[in-house]
Amino acid sequence: MKKRTLAIMMAAVMTAGMMTGVTAQAAEDERTTFTVGFDAEYPPFGYMDDNGDYVGFDLDVAQKVCDNLGWELVKKPVNWDSKDMELNSGNIDCIWNGFTINGREDDYTWSDPYLNNEQVMVVAADSGIEKLADLAGKNVVVQAASAALTALNGDDNKELTESFGSLTENPDYNTAFMNIDSGAADAVAVDIGVAKYQLAQREEGKYIILDEPIQSEQYGIGFKKGNDELKDTVWAEVIKLYEAGEIDKLAEQYEVADMLCLGDEINADDAKADEAENADAADDKEAAE
Repeated sequence: MKKRTLAIMMAAVMTAGMMTGVTAQAAEDERTTFTVGFDAEYPPFGYMDDNGDYVGFDLDVAQKVCDNLGWELVKKPVNWDSKDMELNSGNIDCIWNGFTINGREDDYTWSDPYLNNEQVMVVAADSGIEKLADLAGKNVVVQAASAALTALNGDDNKELTESFGSLTENPDYNTAFMNIDSGAADAVAVDIGVAKYQLAQREEGKYIILDEPIQSEQYGIGFKKGNDELKDTVWAEVIKLYEAGEIDKLAEQYEVADMLCLGDEINADDAKADEAENADAADDKEAAE
């Protein structure tokens, strides 16, 4: 009797698990909107253009994903230090905005990486600062809750950060550059893609990017922990866009083509598949002989 009862209980658990999976998939099939959380002052990944529209590399890719799936894209600007609250409360479906995977691997359900990135220092060209060691005693600014802040507070950069005169968090990079212009700050720590965009929008030759990176990392799309169904659905469309050449076009448009690593992962998978296929063919030939 006990064995029969146990068998019934096990069957019920398995059925519940299967129903949960079916229910989750059904929810994705019935989805009509997709809400992306982003920093509205983080070009070239997400920002407001001269027409008052939110655009950027990440937002444009998200738009194409939604177009293919028949969803309405809802672009929701968030305070970067409140992004986790927005995600966990369900106000947004993902964080997609130059979002660094490294150091956050266990905090979200991640897509594969799609861009390589570096954290760098930007200084005024006439500051006399040429390398990271020259920042000793200087005032450095960084965006609050950013990957650059995490990098500077990490063990790998402990000695560098302790050498600063101060490390101040700013709400956005426009404020950071204003602080450099006013002399309140000597350097800003920032993602290299953002640094290049900011410099392209400002007076030519006024700023320089130091050659030594603070940290190398990768960008991904961050979903709420455990939301694999939505992640898989979105990422499958990103791969289709890449294979159709659409991702490359947008990367060229937003001048991040040299950061793109999406193809690296796909090519590596293809190479593994080819290697396995060749090995199987060799085994079959050897067996036939």
